[in-house]
Amino acid sequence: MRRKAMTGASAILWGVCMLIAGLINLRFPSYGGDFLRVMSSVYPGFHDSRTFGDVIAGTIYGIVDGAVMGYVFSSLYRWVGRQGVSEISRTSPGTVADTPLIRRVS
Repeated sequence: MRRKAMTGASAILWGVCMLIAGLINLRFPSYGGDFLRVMSSVYPGFHDSRTFGDVIAGTIYGIVDGAVMGYVFSSLYRWVGRQGVSEISRTSPGTVADTPLIRRVS
């Protein structure tokens, strides 16, 4: 998994989710209100006041947050995938298995 691809995909996905929830909430006030209130408690400067400016702010926060989390996830995924027999292995009393639990597939 490439970090750039995961970072970009996560940024787009979460940004679009925030955008769609915000736009639908502008038209139908009952849609996504609880979700937007939770997001307003997480993202400083974003409010669930149902204005177009807040929709844009939420979308920008979603893009940045998605990119950061995508990068962190892909880094963690790569780190776990690089661990060998010495780090992640099946063991029984007094022996170390020759086969790792996670194998690298190219």
